[in-house]
Amino acid sequence: MSETEHVAKLPPPEVVIGLIPKGVSIDILREKSLAPIASFDDTLVIAAESYAAYADAQILAMGAGKFAVLEIFPHDQIASLIRTLYDLKSGVAEDTLNAIESIDDLSALARQEVLSDTVDAPVIKLVNGVLLEAVKERATDIHLEPFEDKLLVRYRIDGVLSDRYELTKGHQSPVTSRVKVMAGMDIAERFIPQDGRIGISLGDRAVDIRVSSLPTRHGERIVMRILDKTRGLLTLEDLGMQKEEHDKLSSLIQAPHGMILLTGPTGSGKSTTLYAILQALARPEVNIITVEDPVEYDVPGIGQVQVNEKAGVTFSSALRSILRQDPDIIMIGEMRDFDTAHIGIQSSLTGHLVLSTLHTNDSVSAISRLTDMGIERYLISGALLGVVAQRLVRRICPRCKIPTTPPKLLSEKYGLNEAWRGKGCEFCSFTGYKGRIGLFEQFEVTPPASDAIASGESMSKLRDIARDNGMRTLVELGAERVATGDTTPEEMMRVVGEE
Repeated sequence: MSETEHVAKLPPPEVVIGLIPKGVSIDILREKSLAPIASFDDTLVIAAESYAAYADAQILAMGAGKFAVLEIFPHDQIASLIRTLYDLKSGVAEDTLNAIESIDDLSALARQEVLSDTVDAPVIKLVNGVLLEAVKERATDIHLEPFEDKLLVRYRIDGVLSDRYELTKGHQSPVTSRVKVMAGMDIAERFIPQDGRIGISLGDRAVDIRVSSLPTRHGERIVMRILDKTRGLLTLEDLGMQKEEHDKLSSLIQAPHGMILLTGPTGSGKSTTLYAILQALARPEVNIITVEDPVEYDVPGIGQVQVNEKAGVTFSSALRSILRQDPDIIMIGEMRDFDTAHIGIQSSLTGHLVLSTLHTNDSVSAISRLTDMGIERYLISGALLGVVAQRLVRRICPRCKIPTTPPKLLSEKYGLNEAWRGKGCEFCSFTGYKGRIGLFEQFEVTPPASDAIASGESMSKLRDIARDNGMRTLVELGAERVATGDTTPEEMMRVVGEE
């Protein structure tokens, strides 16, 4: 090969995939960290990390009847190229769908490396393809929904569900059984709900998947929550808070004792914010212990307890034991009942900083939720430092963003004269949105608010006190994000409604 034929950079994956010799799998390329990148006459140019791979490269080139010439590239570039090769082959192929109904011995299906192109069983190929595609497209949930004549596969991306595949009824049993085998669930039991967990790897990426099955009229409905550990935990700075919101929350969490609650519906980002707060508070001189169901991410320097009701480890029982572990800060995954809430309140009154979540529509409603659980108002007023109500709205795609006219309701009520929307492009899968941003309604329990809570004032009176203290509601925050072009009026109304 002459100097003019020197390969200066890695070619596109579409070129590389056509250079792979017949019979050589992408798995082999990943294992050896090699990739064919050019072919000249009797020479196959192979990208490698070092010349120590020369022997393996010659074997690879022999498959194409050529001699190997090495080009040295950094490991990260080769690994990225190989991951993209998998992406090109990760689609759920029609022949896989057709062949899957021939699988008979469902219980013998073994756990597999998901990122692989050497799996033979069609049902494994199908499930692997669904999982891989979901992770690649940043889906947070995968739904397998059985109906009378089909099995529907849906992904939740940026908080919104969309149909992805419509499989025939014959696919339902093998696909469901494969997922249950991977999750360590009982495939023979189809009439009671089950929970499981799948730990998969996509090359060098570790992904945890929480699996839940629910018997329905037409078969078991399965929902898989994806926890991609390689994305890393977000810090408070990464949450996208406005400076004023960030400063207020940062000040609140520095209190030596008391309770801080995060509220919102499922999927509103409460856990992500809690983990960000824990990272901000974690120091060698502070003992932080959490009780969670489940433990979603490992946080260095923090003791994390997994709820296991079968073994008698509930939120309330774990909390009683945690208090004997000399904690400074306690995080409770969720306030579910009186016992948990009462122990949490008592802990915050006895020198601990307690963080937890509640399911309420806004921040002030956390007061009525706690009283409904049976907590006395004087205890709430003495313990509660603040409540953060959180929502996630989809961000307008930056590549297809165009101006639009705001709805009359928003223009009259909030003075919005302009708005934007996403036209839809390949970058955002023609949805007009890419990613999400948070809205954080922060109710700080000031002395006037504390007095109002203790004296039994109404929720509307408490909201007036909070707003007098500078609290901005979710609707106001959403309208501000519309005005700055971060989200659309329709998305803001979908997530937070109107006051």
